Amino acid sequence: MVTSRTELLQFVLRKIESMTRLDEDDRAALRRLPLRIECVPADYYLVREGAGASRCCLLADGYACRHKILRNGRRQIVSFHVRGDILDLQHLLFPIADHNVQTLTESVVGWVPSRELRQLAHERPAIGDALWRDTLIDASIFREWVLNVGQRDARERIAHLLCEFAARGHAVGLGSAQGFDLPMTQAEIGDATGLTAVHVNRTLRVLKEQGVIAQDRRQLIVRDWPSLARIAGFHPRYLHSSVLRAA
Repeated sequence: MVTSRTELLQFVLRKIESMTRLDEDDRAALRRLPLRIECVPADYYLVREGAGASRCCLLADGYACRHKILRNGRRQIVSFHVRGDILDLQHLLFPIADHNVQTLTESVVGWVPSRELRQLAHERPAIGDALWRDTLIDASIFREWVLNVGQRDARERIAHLLCEFAARGHAVGLGSAQGFDLPMTQAEIGDATGLTAVHVNRTLRVLKEQGVIAQDRRQLIVRDWPSLARIAGFHPRYLHSSVLRAA
């Protein structure tokens, strides 16, 4: 777990260098960022819709989600986030939040003033390129989520969510296609897939009965990855992992 500013800065460097190549001046500029580390509990609001947004947040440890809430209290989760994700790059340019960002688990985050990061992106083109790539990958994932909720049936939706979570977690060292922590409740999975918690429970049970997955508390075990990916219609091209380090 990241516990110091020095560790957090190294974490930021690894994140940016996963997106593009940096020279030593770029690295030195990143190390000068005024980062503030914070440990926050589960269900903590990092961003609230309608609030002013003058800083950006890096998820250094733990899990989070972005969501929107209707007036009647119903919630739509629009993305899940894992260690290494930059949660709100849009606040480099937009001063008011149009969505919520909330932790799912106890988490460690790093805050940097938007003004400082925006200036750095302008002065150091390689860093600006990395942030732009990260934003475009976010947009690609959002498109896939629209397809997931709009066109896939319940079994396909949940299978696809599990495949994506496994692939993204594996990329940052959180489990593998064979097994990984599943920090979301069935209600949260339902809010991400447009299903009730009861429907989520029933669908997970079907996947277990088919021998595709198993669960041990919060650990999800994938017994048959090819079948899970086939049910989901999952192909990781939308995650654009191949563009990392390609610049």
